[in-house]
Amino acid sequence: MGLNRTDEFRADAVHIALTSGLTRKQVADDLGVGVSTLNKWITLHRDTDVVSKEDLDLARENERLRREVRLLKEEREILKRPPSSLRA
Repeated sequence: MGLNRTDEFRADAVHIALTSGLTRKQVADDLGVGVSTLNKWITLHRDTDVVSKEDLDLARENERLRREVRLLKEEREILKRPPSSLRA
């Protein structure tokens, strides 16, 4: 049988999952809960004041910037290759 977590613990877990930039699996593992449990808590608390609109906006912007940086790094690695390695 699973542990009953306090409402405060759940709220903190949701806040971390939505604003930390970590994957939900990483957050769930760090907190010792299942990913499906964490996802359930996020669904239940998404529209509450656990996470402010500003926090969510910042988290979305951080994720967008991480994707952009990842793409730019991949492009840079391609451009660093010698021309002969680009031919098929």
